[in-house]
Amino acid sequence: MDYLNDGNPTTTTDLGITGIWLMPMMESPSYHGYDVTNYYATESDYGTMAEFEEFLAAAHARGIKVIIDFVMNHSSDQHPWFQQSASNNTNAYRDWYVWSNSNPGTVGPWGQNVWHQKNGSYYYGIFYSGMPDLNWSSPQLKNTMWDITRFWLDKGVDGYRIDAVKYLDEDGSQLENTPETFNILHEFNQVAKQAKASAFTVGEAWSNTSSVVPYVQNDRLDVCFEFDLALSIINSVKSNNPASLKNQLNLVNRLYPRLQYATFLTNHDQNRIMDELGGNLAQMKQAASLYLTMPGVPFLYYGEEVGMQGSGVDEDKRKPMQWTPGAKAGFTTGTPWRALNPNFAQFNVQTLAADPGSLLNHYKKLIHIRNAQPALRKGYHTELTTGNTSIFSYGRVYEQEAVIMVSNFGSDAISGPSVSLPVSTLSAGTYKVTELYTGTVMGTVTLNAQGAFSNWSPSASSLGANQTWIVLVSKETTTGLADEKPALAVQLYPNPTADKVTVTLGDKASHTTTIQLFDMTGRMLSKVQFKGTSYSFDTQPLANGTYFVKVSSGDVTTVKRLVVAH
Repeated sequence: MDYLNDGNPTTTTDLGITGIWLMPMMESPSYHGYDVTNYYATESDYGTMAEFEEFLAAAHARGIKVIIDFVMNHSSDQHPWFQQSASNNTNAYRDWYVWSNSNPGTVGPWGQNVWHQKNGSYYYGIFYSGMPDLNWSSPQLKNTMWDITRFWLDKGVDGYRIDAVKYLDEDGSQLENTPETFNILHEFNQVAKQAKASAFTVGEAWSNTSSVVPYVQNDRLDVCFEFDLALSIINSVKSNNPASLKNQLNLVNRLYPRLQYATFLTNHDQNRIMDELGGNLAQMKQAASLYLTMPGVPFLYYGEEVGMQGSGVDEDKRKPMQWTPGAKAGFTTGTPWRALNPNFAQFNVQTLAADPGSLLNHYKKLIHIRNAQPALRKGYHTELTTGNTSIFSYGRVYEQEAVIMVSNFGSDAISGPSVSLPVSTLSAGTYKVTELYTGTVMGTVTLNAQGAFSNWSPSASSLGANQTWIVLVSKETTTGLADEKPALAVQLYPNPTADKVTVTLGDKASHTTTIQLFDMTGRMLSKVQFKGTSYSFDTQPLANGTYFVKVSSGDVTTVKRLVVAH
């Protein structure tokens, strides 16, 4: 536990994580736990309920939240519910699962058989016969699942990761993304938040971005894993070309409600990132630098921080953690459930912790930087432009600070790369610039009334291949900031908006007020002038995404961020 987070924010020897997602830990006959036989019990292979409660207390004492996998789509065929459901056509549990007197012949999303025969009837199970789907149309089943939801939250769990969320409720031949599934998740959200207002939910909807977005809208789930973004990071790093990542990151931040997605590299169902990048440690570090500075909630699959390998069958993606170069990698004194990775002697916590330049210490430094910078946790995303196709740059802005990432995807170092910020909500003035990873002071940068700067480049600095600068643009020891003048109190409402938006000034304007609307690239879309304290304009012609509204009255200017979400 102290390796993950020792509970002392002043130390940097721990990894610094603030949350743990446990893969299924409820009673199950399988190693993976996704076929539950008792939703109210812990799996005895892991320990007793008392030991689970002790673990929860230890995590909470260190400031670590704990979410657990909740398998809402299906149970084990060994669950007493299913055994009773299958026994005859008239028992009380019959409609807790989906039955048919004949085989409907439906084919699953990847061409698999989804109807399975038992006792003269057929039951629906989208993954395989050992995991029959629950029937969410049954009021009794639904009420029981809500009881289970409350049970673990009352126990002290901080939220849930929802497995296979897009398959919860079928609608005829439509097996995924149904209106019924969205209704279930809306109800689930109400149950969870009523049981614990701070409960956090993350869904696994393994689909393209546009199909995932509805799962976090309208009070359904808090976030969903962003699979397309993970793939874009890997492919762009591997191909030394940031183009697809740039497009995908912009798409994600245009479509999702603010910050409501989870970033990651790979997970327990995918080949590990070490194998995906062919063991290239420079690319491993670059991929980590990117996803741990992007908007959203970052997840780190155990062992990625020490370069664990794993590909092929699922069991080989879930091997024992590599703690030491000693016997059985320090994982156990007994026989591990799966053979160790062959690279454990070099890639383990003990060895890498002693190497300042290791992958593990890279992850530690990135996580601690993120924890210390509000802009990296809460800031909105903004695109920066560069004069080099090998350079990818984006920023995170929160209040009057920004953190700007500049990443070199090329195979050679680049001297003095320059970047431009076309528009932002930062006040005009001269800001101090510090590279957070190395602590290097990179001089100053001056922002204009549009919160923008052009072709800024740190003097005498070279950005190495696969290297990423994490640059803090801060108001410390700066001069000439516009907010030293009397502020122009401006509000936009509603924001986000799907229709009209109203700009209001806090006080009666003594001058003619000018409103300019910019897109993310800094291109001015419209300009109007008015007198008075408010002005409304229609956003219907605008595409979904982020815009900036520059309001000027006399010699005072304020820039506000506007989100359009039709």
